[in-house]
Amino acid sequence: MRKILVGVKRVVDYNVRVRVKPDGSGVVTDGVKMSVNPFDEIALEEALRIKERGEAGEVIAVSVGPDDAQQQLRTALAMGADRAILVKTNEVLEPLAAARVLLAIVQKENPDLVIVGKQAIDDDAAQTAPMLAALWDRPQATFCSKIEIKGGSATVVREVDAGLETIEVDLPAVFSADLRLNEPRYVKLPDIMKAKKKPLDVLELAATGVSAAPGLKPVLTEPPKPRSKGIIVKDVAELVDALKKKGLV
Repeated sequence: MRKILVGVKRVVDYNVRVRVKPDGSGVVTDGVKMSVNPFDEIALEEALRIKERGEAGEVIAVSVGPDDAQQQLRTALAMGADRAILVKTNEVLEPLAAARVLLAIVQKENPDLVIVGKQAIDDDAAQTAPMLAALWDRPQATFCSKIEIKGGSATVVREVDAGLETIEVDLPAVFSADLRLNEPRYVKLPDIMKAKKKPLDVLELAATGVSAAPGLKPVLTEPPKPRSKGIIVKDVAELVDALKKKGLV
């Protein structure tokens, strides 16, 4: 296998408490810490492990977003990616548009495998990987918790509602990484310094031929409603009575 392409999305750091804008037009991002989407970190770690086993020659990190997303790509390079590509746009792309952008990069780079996180923690859509596989007309394996490469195919363990599912997929293919696939490595300072010298190409969204025009229009963003205070009941009868008063039984 020659190349592995990894999607890397810039999102609000998972440790940050997300706040909704006063006008309800979205969430506050100004001055907020941003980081690599955690599931994309897992996807990158898996790609690096495949390369370190001698089963791939190059790992390429790709991101679609503003110029500031170079910071997250540098993190990917520090983890061990060989080079990075930023498709620059200040527009927020929906999953289908993001999949089309990744397809344009795939057609240029001709990777043997594309790995992305199963979902991004900002929209939780989990749609980009399946859409890319459909557009690319290649097999897919989503929610992967184990990946084994065997020549021109891969054996993948998927996490599904009923438990675990093992499938065999011909390569090239699109995989999406689940939480239990691996634990991403810690980035050390020497690696961060080395990453500054690794190639990071920047191209405009227009160069991919993909439109950023949204198909959906957000009407209102609201924070979750506060939960009501819980109560302690003495026995089952009191529990049933409380549920009846709330109209739940």
